[in-house]
Amino acid sequence: MNKLVILDRDGVINQDSDQFIRSPDEWQPIPGSLEAIARLSRAEYKVVVITNQSALARGYYDMETLTAIHAKMLSLLHEKGGKIEAIFFCPHGPDDDCECRKPLPGLFEELARRSGRDLRGVPAVGDSLRDLVAAVRVGALPVLVKTGKGRRTMKELAGEPALETVPHVPVYKDLAAFVDELLEGGLDAEMAALGEVDAR
Repeated sequence: MNKLVILDRDGVINQDSDQFIRSPDEWQPIPGSLEAIARLSRAEYKVVVITNQSALARGYYDMETLTAIHAKMLSLLHEKGGKIEAIFFCPHGPDDDCECRKPLPGLFEELARRSGRDLRGVPAVGDSLRDLVAAVRVGALPVLVKTGKGRRTMKELAGEPALETVPHVPVYKDLAAFVDELLEGGLDAEMAALGEVDAR
């Protein structure tokens, strides 16, 4: 079975902003994040990004700008020797009643359909509560990083009923720290408990 890791974008790979990342110039990687993805690539993990991009619906930028932002991310990652297999994004706003905006699992389900695989036990790394809830809804392993909104989210974990189905949510300083433990086998038990077979 192919090894897979799902990542949120803002606050996990790049610096986040409450005013949104609106241009390629504003997109700046969190130190160590691109190197961490490159290490996953070298270890033959497939990396997929699933991200809410409501700034499109809000009119803060257009598809051309989003494409340029992602082109910058992929180019900088390529320089480090890393690769992202696919980017799934929700372009809708919070009031658009779509199925793809996290915490709803629509984009996770689309990934499962396109890849033809079960997402149970697959690590899904995010910095917000909606990232974690979306992961739980497809049986993935929710992983929290303290970058972005992560420290704020730590205070919210206890109050989210959806997360009660998970024994505990692993929390890491940043994406690099998560990758350290994943590649050392430190998450094998959690992944197996949620249904991942031959996770490594």
